[in-house]
Amino acid sequence: MVYNNLTPEEKRIIEDKETEIPFTGKYDNFHEDGTFICRRCNLPLFSSKAKFDSGCGWPAFDENFPDAIKLLLDPDGQRTEIECANCGGNLGHVFEGEHLTDKDTIYCVNSLSICFIPIEKEIPEVNHG
Repeated sequence: MVYNNLTPEEKRIIEDKETEIPFTGKYDNFHEDGTFICRRCNLPLFSSKAKFDSGCGWPAFDENFPDAIKLLLDPDGQRTEIECANCGGNLGHVFEGEHLTDKDTIYCVNSLSICFIPIEKEIPEVNHG
């Protein structure tokens, strides 16, 4: 499968399913108009319109693009992982019932799992595996 080249840290998060230290990612306190795409395959995942400040320490979104996210129960059964539906790259976790937005859903995403494309730029072609 051909995907974007990843740094060792990005591989640790995206392929090995680890998590960034909270409040350290570049998109946690980030507020520009555009689209967040999968760092590994370029699939559009989230609109900046769905991003909000949840205080969780990671970029938080309350809605994803249709068919962009795959949900998987963590091995311990305590949380639900989110993966890119195209490449299976680890994105983070989803939480429901927090009552922070009308949608009542929080997608907490690792900054290293995503790239930001400003609204005036074209989204790169998706790299299918």
